[in-house]
Amino acid sequence: MLKAAVIGLGDISNIHIQAIQTNPGIELVAVCDIDESLRNTLPGISFYTDYLLMLQKESLDCVHICLPHHLHYPVTKACMENGVHVLQEKPLALNLVEALAMEKLEAEYEQIKVCICLQNRYNETFEMLQDIVRHNDYGPLIGIKGLVAWYRPQVYYDIKPWRGRKSESGGGVMINQSIHTLDHMQLLGGPIEAIRGSVDQLMNYGIEVEDTVSAYIRFKNGAKGLFFATVANASNSSVELEVMYEKVKFTIKDSLLIKEDDHGEKEVLVEDAKLPGTKFYYGASHASLIDHFYDCIRNDSHDYVHIRDAVQSIRMIDTIHKSSAQKQEIQLEGDLDE
Repeated sequence: MLKAAVIGLGDISNIHIQAIQTNPGIELVAVCDIDESLRNTLPGISFYTDYLLMLQKESLDCVHICLPHHLHYPVTKACMENGVHVLQEKPLALNLVEALAMEKLEAEYEQIKVCICLQNRYNETFEMLQDIVRHNDYGPLIGIKGLVAWYRPQVYYDIKPWRGRKSESGGGVMINQSIHTLDHMQLLGGPIEAIRGSVDQLMNYGIEVEDTVSAYIRFKNGAKGLFFATVANASNSSVELEVMYEKVKFTIKDSLLIKEDDHGEKEVLVEDAKLPGTKFYYGASHASLIDHFYDCIRNDSHDYVHIRDAVQSIRMIDTIHKSSAQKQEIQLEGDLDE
């Protein structure tokens, strides 16, 4: 039985805790949060307000990090230094500088497994779409479009002010709501040549981070990418991901993967499992990723989302911010933090 702990008892932790408790091979032995009022949330589970004390006192196989973004690096680093495997919520880090520091940690602590929770890679629709792109049966890839049109009210930032502070969140709609879409686009399109991006605030929320972004992406294989994300929509619309070839296109929308030929004939290829409840847009693949990662721990396998796998989406975000500030296209080469 593998022993697990969760650090951070915010919204996303409930999905992690449920996945842990429904897996017969995992025992949740401890949780940690600075909010003392949460002490009795999980009867029978040890509660800590100091994660370093928890790491010292508990014999743990894996820690789930469900904390605000600015705490991901230091807490992941502490777990690795204490010899504990980590399942860390997205994003990997606040920015590219921190992401590259995480990558160095991964190389230094080779025996410690750190999985980054880019769980939408495990969606049935995306797995099939990725297989289609890999098989390359439809000629050259022409384009990739990623659209995220969600809604976040003022209270979303008022309740948890860190979300609107650049130093604690690393950004807004890109790093928080649409990082999965950027991750999918780079996985499908391959190496990126350059990005021209624009970030903005359409709503008068008094926050430091962007609520809307658009970007034009040039892939090295000649494909073109269009990315648009906002939390200024009237509601949470379905994320849309489209892959275009000369005579066919594939679209993920409303949890379906649809093939459409040049005559407009459509075919549903597969449907995602759905997460019940109001936060359906999280997707239902957290449990798949978590179960798979624990199998990797048991079997000493390396087939999970490594730190190095998650760096590129952070690189894209940094590039889009830099491009917007300089009002020019930025090549994805060299150190973007300079």
